[in-house]
Amino acid sequence: MATVKEIYGELDRWAPFAIQMEFDNAGFLVGRGERTVRRVLVSLDITREVADEAVEWGAELIVSHHPVIFHPVKSITDREPTGRVLLRLAEGGVAAICAHTNLDAAQGGVNDCLARALGLTGTGQLHQDGTLADGSPYGIGRVGTAHAAGLTAGAYAAFVKERLSAASVRYVDGGRPVSRVAVGGGSCGSMLDDAWAAGCDTFVTADVKYDVFLRARELGLNLMDAGHYATEQVVCPPLARFLQERFPTLEVRLTGRHREVYQGV
Repeated sequence: MATVKEIYGELDRWAPFAIQMEFDNAGFLVGRGERTVRRVLVSLDITREVADEAVEWGAELIVSHHPVIFHPVKSITDREPTGRVLLRLAEGGVAAICAHTNLDAAQGGVNDCLARALGLTGTGQLHQDGTLADGSPYGIGRVGTAHAAGLTAGAYAAFVKERLSAASVRYVDGGRPVSRVAVGGGSCGSMLDDAWAAGCDTFVTADVKYDVFLRARELGLNLMDAGHYATEQVVCPPLARFLQERFPTLEVRLTGRHREVYQGV
């Protein structure tokens, strides 16, 4: 058996919580550190449905990517969504560990998983934020070579949609065939110029604002918004495998209730 604190320690060794971005609130956010864990549920988010699933399955811990507490909480009541989730966790005895921007930046984390899902080869970092104690680099985004040469932006957008099971893909055709691709899981539209500076012709990310699409067109850069969920959900299966490998006696499973929040036509 393992404790919540021990599981947190293993996650911290993979994706140190100290490297999370300043705005973030990743870490051990709910529960008791000495609580013995038999079952772990893995999810991108901790919604009310996910909390219910954990309680009904008898899980003592949820490990998620997005923090269940992100903005400061002034009260915990059943009158608002975050309060209802936190009450369900507390009353059900379920702890929560959330690995967010630290898992975005770490080797093998969100962005490596996204690059792998899209079949990129020869991958490297899009932006280096720093180095760990062992000298290895970390940072948001990855750059690599497309799985096939010469695809049009439209054909590549269709490929991205299929590979990520995305609800939809919004894109700007920069007028160049796809070859060198940058990826940024989640809201990385602000890294458009990083992708351009890295010599990329294509950038796949999410939550792109209108003005960023305009700038991409002006630069002649293919820009694709595949959705926040689709570009980050790719980390959940590897996260579950990591926990299972480190703690073989645990029962670890992916949520069966959390899905993309919107639909596309």
